[in-house]
Amino acid sequence: MNELIIVNYGMGNIGSIVNMIRKIGYSAKISSDYRLLKKADKIILPGVGHFDRAMYNLKKLDLIDVLQERAIQDNIPTLGICLGMHLLCKFSEEGTSDGLSIINAHVEKFKFDPKQNYKIPHMEWNTVTVVNDHEIFIDNDQLTRFYFAHSYHTVCANSEDVLTTTNYGYDFPSSICKGNVIGVQFHPEKSHKYGMQLLKRFIELPV
Repeated sequence: MNELIIVNYGMGNIGSIVNMIRKIGYSAKISSDYRLLKKADKIILPGVGHFDRAMYNLKKLDLIDVLQERAIQDNIPTLGICLGMHLLCKFSEEGTSDGLSIINAHVEKFKFDPKQNYKIPHMEWNTVTVVNDHEIFIDNDQLTRFYFAHSYHTVCANSEDVLTTTNYGYDFPSSICKGNVIGVQFHPEKSHKYGMQLLKRFIELPV
């Protein structure tokens, strides 16, 4: 198997991701060492928490340049999960720091009319609708429901970068993609068989 690295920058459900990957018969290394990331064949960027704190941690660990290099120049398969997806974007309303700018998108907070009675954060199982084809969403009848827990969502500059949408008051991008770089707003590590299938397909992407 090619080497899969889960980036450890102090924010994310890393243990849950590792356990899910083991369940589908694969393994992953957890690391914050940029030298290992330079050698990785695939990278997962998890994330739970605040955008600015996440970017601060990545900068402190000297990981920003290597993540950009591997994703943009080397085009290796990279998966950003929840906050990790937001970090792939240019900026977020949650903070003032620049993002990694790997995907031409930004992050906005959910905005609802009070009469709509939608709670923030969006925390529930919800469905996804495939709007652009990708290998991780083939046979999408088996890949329709995932667990969400977020107050912010991405807005892509280019509609072709949106893989799936989900409705919560309005449609928002629930997964995005640029080249081999994929971001998912939901948590595959908490999404049972649907998450297992998605992670399996990501791991099996050609390099």
